[in-house]
Amino acid sequence: MAKLDYSTLVARQRDYFLAGNTRPVAWRKAQLESLKAMFTEHHDELCAALWKDLRRNVIDADLMDVAYNVKEADYALQHLDTWMNPERVHTPLVFQPGHVRIRRDPLGVALIIGAWNEPFMLLFGPLVAAIAGGNTAVLKPSEMAAACSAAAANLVPKYFDPRAVAVVEGAVPETTALLAQKWDFIFFTGSPPIGKIVHQAAARNLTPCVLELGGKNPTIVHASANLKSAARRIAYGRYLNSGQICTAPDHVLVWPEVKDDFIGHLKETIREFYGDDPQKSPDYGRVINRKNFDRLVGLLGSGKIARRPE
Repeated sequence: MAKLDYSTLVARQRDYFLAGNTRPVAWRKAQLESLKAMFTEHHDELCAALWKDLRRNVIDADLMDVAYNVKEADYALQHLDTWMNPERVHTPLVFQPGHVRIRRDPLGVALIIGAWNEPFMLLFGPLVAAIAGGNTAVLKPSEMAAACSAAAANLVPKYFDPRAVAVVEGAVPETTALLAQKWDFIFFTGSPPIGKIVHQAAARNLTPCVLELGGKNPTIVHASANLKSAARRIAYGRYLNSGQICTAPDHVLVWPEVKDDFIGHLKETIREFYGDDPQKSPDYGRVINRKNFDRLVGLLGSGKIARRPE
């Protein structure tokens, strides 16, 4: 397959945008309907890709990636007319008898760099916003979720206006080449070290960008808490997608007098959720690759493991 000319790709999208093709509400709604159709008509295929990459069960696949994007598009379709209407605001005395309006205009050509832990949510969720805003977009799925990346590359040309939405697969060389282009907006989800690289590339052209770089998510369990409910909620958030979510609780601060009882409820909850052998559970996902698995295994020596009684 011939190597993509990224400068030509971006130039074509910019020409299409500057010609005004993406501004009409009818175009935006048609593209959002196409996104809904893609995720609806290929539901099983997309769920299978998530299973292959992350061993994600269908319920969680819908929650985080497949049905999720249909709902995102639905929300945009329901509100798009209102969003596009100029907003009347108070006119300061110095500007009277004039009138002040806020009009929201599209930015242009966007680069959306997705992540592997929620491969479709973090690629097509931002695309919903880009399309609703009247922009074009180049999508760069994560190479670590190879099956999901391939599915996106295969389906996008079949459903979206090819002059406005494109997918570029690849790893570091392809991402580096994309970041060398001049964009009107960049949306990146990933790690802080890569986020710095993206931000530096954006700064060269004063390109606005959104960087979603994860975070720390402590949970606090007070002595007055319902320990069983707390354990179930924390376990759900922690072990969903095998914990590979930026909002997963990463540590728990527990009042000393209820610590042992809380740990007991947590053990019971894990058994209830995933059975006696979670490795065989169809509801427990898998770490994305060996590198991340080895990193997690290395952390086990830094604390005391609370084992379930046999």
